[in-house]
Amino acid sequence: MLNLRIIMTNRIQGISFVPCHSPVNSKDIEKLQEFIDNSTRLLVLTGAGISTESGIPDYSSKGVGLYARSSVRPVHFKDFMCKETVRKRYWARNYIGWPRFSSLKPNINHICLSNWEKHGKLFSLVTQNVDRLHHKSGTENVIELHGTTYRVKCMNCGYKISRFLFQQILKYLNPDLQLEAVEVHPDDDELDSGLLQDFQVADCERCGGILKPDVVFFGDTVPKERVEEVYQKVTNSDAVLAIGSSLKVISGYRFVLAAVEQNKPVAVLNIGPTRADHICNLKICAKCSDILPRIFLNNG
Repeated sequence: MLNLRIIMTNRIQGISFVPCHSPVNSKDIEKLQEFIDNSTRLLVLTGAGISTESGIPDYSSKGVGLYARSSVRPVHFKDFMCKETVRKRYWARNYIGWPRFSSLKPNINHICLSNWEKHGKLFSLVTQNVDRLHHKSGTENVIELHGTTYRVKCMNCGYKISRFLFQQILKYLNPDLQLEAVEVHPDDDELDSGLLQDFQVADCERCGGILKPDVVFFGDTVPKERVEEVYQKVTNSDAVLAIGSSLKVISGYRFVLAAVEQNKPVAVLNIGPTRADHICNLKICAKCSDILPRIFLNNG
């Protein structure tokens, strides 16, 4: 049994995870305003850049992303499924990070999009994030492309339970492991420590199968039915706006490509270059909260 007290200072307190950026200019605001005014069925695709202002770093941003600040890398699907040691290390880190990760709040960007939906401007929201901040802001029509950390799923029988409930199960199995505040990572995967080899992980209560966050890990694929659902949303939309994503990963980029192929206007709002810069109709390089709150809804 573990007899370990983990005490970590909040190393990121006061540190911004928003990359260096220039102030937004009025012309960019006018261009995005016009783009949104011309749409009546707007599909918005969001990435990690929309949540950095809530205190969740992205992976690759220069200087402030996880890769720039840490040697920790996300677990790969095959390793998680095939290696018990990897699963123990993952769940130990995740267990330690969950209280802080689950307490994070939506920022003004999430709230703006929720207001767009309430006023009938937002037709559908597709997010690549697993943080549930769009739900917390009140947005209802959300497709979580990569799943969510707020559910745990059995990889054998498909049984699902709340991540909050699973936290209590892990606490019961590891009663001597006491926690303090820790650093947040994009997927709530914390602490790389060899001291946690004895961490106890629960199996599925129904079939004894492997339990995994209901999240698409690196090396895994987005469920086919979810992909088809998003493609249908793109078809039924009249414009696509990508926010806070470099679109480097094909899982999100393919929907921008689909919109372009259907001759739908595409706009991209992101700090730094994206994979779609050469094909979109409008590219704005700005911090999300510098521009989204300044967009007025015109419902005609």
